Amino acid sequence: MVETLTGTNRSKGITYDELLDMDTHQVPPRFREDSPMPAGPTIVNPSIYYSRDFFDLEVERLWKKVWQMACHEDDIPNVGDSHVYDIANLSFIIVRTAPDEIKAFPNACLHRGRALLTEDAKGVHEFRCPFHGWGWKIDGKLKEVPCQWDFPTVSEKTHSLPPVKVGRWGGWVFINPDDNAEPFEDFLGDIDRHFQPIPFERRYKAVHVAKKLRCNWKVAQEAFMEAYHVVATHPTLLDVMGDANSKYDVFGNLSRAISPNGMLSPHVNPALVAEPLEGAKTYAKVRHALSGNVYERLGEDRVKVTARDGRTGIFDHAAHHIEGELDHADIQLCDWVGGRLPEGWEEEIDPTTTGPVPERRKAMADQMREQWRESLGDEVDEISDAEFVDTIYYNLFPNISPWGCFDPIFYRFRPNGDNPEECIHEIMFMLPVAKGQPRPAPAPVHWLDFDDDYCDAPELGMLAKVFNQDVVNLPHVQKGMKSIKSKEIVFANYGETKIRHFHKLLNEHLSR
Repeated sequence: MVETLTGTNRSKGITYDELLDMDTHQVPPRFREDSPMPAGPTIVNPSIYYSRDFFDLEVERLWKKVWQMACHEDDIPNVGDSHVYDIANLSFIIVRTAPDEIKAFPNACLHRGRALLTEDAKGVHEFRCPFHGWGWKIDGKLKEVPCQWDFPTVSEKTHSLPPVKVGRWGGWVFINPDDNAEPFEDFLGDIDRHFQPIPFERRYKAVHVAKKLRCNWKVAQEAFMEAYHVVATHPTLLDVMGDANSKYDVFGNLSRAISPNGMLSPHVNPALVAEPLEGAKTYAKVRHALSGNVYERLGEDRVKVTARDGRTGIFDHAAHHIEGELDHADIQLCDWVGGRLPEGWEEEIDPTTTGPVPERRKAMADQMREQWRESLGDEVDEISDAEFVDTIYYNLFPNISPWGCFDPIFYRFRPNGDNPEECIHEIMFMLPVAKGQPRPAPAPVHWLDFDDDYCDAPELGMLAKVFNQDVVNLPHVQKGMKSIKSKEIVFANYGETKIRHFHKLLNEHLSR
């Protein structure tokens, strides 16, 4: 049965500090830091997710005035390499002007506004407008104006490309279009201490997938900022994650969640998941951790569901009933079992360890240590179980989510052009390299359109199935918000701390 009231201010089960006390290695002190937000409520009007006026306000007071990640240094490794960064209706050029110098400019000809670049470019020597031929050196200085005699007020002094502020952290390139922006170092605060023992300087972009979604960028981002949704959206995680026992903290422009793994969700009946499931397979035959119903793949878009009382039903991957006495099924497990599967996944056996929590976490950590030993050597022996096992995910305002320790995930969320009800979800895997070794070349972007499946990007591995679970809700959230009669969305005091923190900072920016 799903946990509801507990009579305390937290969910049932072990606390995160108690889990850390069981660790077989020394745990970094930052894991025990408590920096929660004051209690709410935080209430927002749902129109901020679809209003044209609000979207335009974000452009003027957020995207034109906030530090934001534009690209990775490795995307522009050589002098003249240029990256086009688009955000809402704005466009910027990020260019390497010297071996260790990067500059940024608005992506617009100063004559009639034509975009100077429409895509990334390698080794450019100038920015030449294709419309009338005005040209600039890559450092932004005006180089040439055809018939310059006809423009007596135009000179290098007056019409060089205006520079945009640039900051660099961990191999990432940030920009801020505001000439009066706060110093980049002040914006980041003491962020570096959170990304040990493998800082981003020691990671490379092994995967980069960008998926278009039919929802506002905030709707998408907020879906990945808390573990509260796991109980309904990710039933396949309930026997491995203490979702409702997650820890949330805020630090300046940074927020953090730590979701403990190697334990049961407090929502789950331990006796139910302990029952053996004959022929269980990770993606083809699973038991719902709450209902106990078994979902078995009959083929793509066909799932047999067997209830604990013996009733059965056949459903498609979207949980539409096809036949049988059982006429209701969980959409998430129907898609997990009956949706797209890369070749060979139907036969994959779940490697999840079982047993008491300390032994389970140690086994998971030891497995990860050996996995990374080949590339990182004995360095892995100094790292705690928590750093290997737990899901540690940060958000740096306004729109990136770098994950901590050995989890390679790095998200970015941004509007899809000028449409308030579309966005782009970017997934990057930042893998570590051994000390002293150079970063390999970054992966190119693999674009997925609105109706593409995340499984169309096999480089995502099993996370493709998890992302499918996440985004099936989002267009329905976008639609449903317009029907909320109260015009209020309320966020949980603790479990949605990161979302509350985001809206606090967003309101501060938009109120300036």
